[in-house]
Amino acid sequence: MVSYGADLSFRYVQSARVMFGAGVAGEAGLEVKALGCERALLVTDSFLRGKTDLCARVEKALGARLAGIFDGVVPDASVETIDEGAAMGRRLSADALVSLGGGSAIDTAKGIAVCLTLGGGIRDHQGTQFLGKRATPHVAIPTTAGTGSEVSMYVVVKDPVAREKMHYADERLIPDVALLDPEVTLGLPPALTAATGFDALTHAVEAYTSTNRNPLSDAQALHAIGLVAEHLPRALKDGGDLVARGQMLLASNLAGAAMSNSGVGLVHAIAHVVGARHGVHHGAANAIALPHVIRWNADEPALAPRYADVAAALGARGGDAADASKALLARCGLPSRYRDVGVPEADLAAIAQAAIGDGAIVYNGKFAAEASLVLGVLREAW
Repeated sequence: MVSYGADLSFRYVQSARVMFGAGVAGEAGLEVKALGCERALLVTDSFLRGKTDLCARVEKALGARLAGIFDGVVPDASVETIDEGAAMGRRLSADALVSLGGGSAIDTAKGIAVCLTLGGGIRDHQGTQFLGKRATPHVAIPTTAGTGSEVSMYVVVKDPVAREKMHYADERLIPDVALLDPEVTLGLPPALTAATGFDALTHAVEAYTSTNRNPLSDAQALHAIGLVAEHLPRALKDGGDLVARGQMLLASNLAGAAMSNSGVGLVHAIAHVVGARHGVHHGAANAIALPHVIRWNADEPALAPRYADVAAALGARGGDAADASKALLARCGLPSRYRDVGVPEADLAAIAQAAIGDGAIVYNGKFAAEASLVLGVLREAW
């Protein structure tokens, strides 16, 4: 474990109120009431609404406080979807949001909250600490264990026309309540379980090695890494393992809070661009880049002891963090090369150029803000 010097100084923002336990999603109505709200817009996707009973369960929990359901969420929160949801929220005079789904649903609800709070469309408000007042109250119910969006201040919004992802950050965007219910994650397919699990792992590793790290986020990140290493393979072996599902929700939550305070790095900068340009799932895009970025970063002297901690948390005490993450990737059955997910070699230079303009790269533990440096990592990952 690394130590800290006398010059230590940091700022840490506490996350949402977190409730954990099987069946806790049934508390959604009580939580909306506790926030002083009466007309909640439920934000979800058409699959969860039409093909599972999860949406119906939350509807029942909300009861008379349900103003309506917006089920237009798509993978990667998009400009059009957020604006459409905000328009519905205005028509229904919604005074609260309840998001049910993965990171896309939670981020869509955050984007809707921005529009309901400030007016206009989501394109009008891109920035950092831009809200100026409390956002529309938000209760988040994650159905995947990966993004940690239920406790983060960040929103990433895809603009399909510009083929880019826009970034929003404000402490007031952290949902007011996070309901972590292992039961709502039981139906997650193995491929999505693995990909979202690697998203959580990447948040933790990048937060722990960020230039903006601090002791509180370090503790969260390191514990999250250990939880993923132990429980992601269990969740993949038996999707009905409620303990493993619950521990992965906790890992995602801890990693999300750590990332929200410390930032991420080069892995996310690459993944954001790859996702926007080629539609690669965010977790899978992170998983492919992670071992290669670790290996590239790890020769920075200040990062060596931190990556030793990462390796130990992954179960490779005295070993190599890049190899340990690559071994876990293989165990989880995820693709290990960008060529395997449809990224053409001819686009690598453009991806590298776009990645150095992505906000995630700012806190990478090693200087990476030159396209030639990023291109070298991309070639290794391709």
